[in-house]
Amino acid sequence: MSVSFDAELGDAVRSAAAQAGKPLSAWLAEAAGSKLRAEALARFLAAWESEHGSLTAAELAKAESELGLHASESAA
Repeated sequence: MSVSFDAELGDAVRSAAAQAGKPLSAWLAEAAGSKLRAEALARFLAAWESEHGSLTAAELAKAESELGLHASESAA
């Protein structure tokens, strides 16, 4: 498998892998896994909301609290 990035993104990826103390391929594999999980969660939530309606602000706040998140982190 081969991947290409523009120079700026490539530098940032290499830097992030080095800061994490991981080989570039391991860092990229983890990043790809995270992306796939995020997309699966988004599909699940979209399907759930289409069946049950949108999550309320109170439900989202409760989930953020239980997950130890803050509203500013979840919006990023």
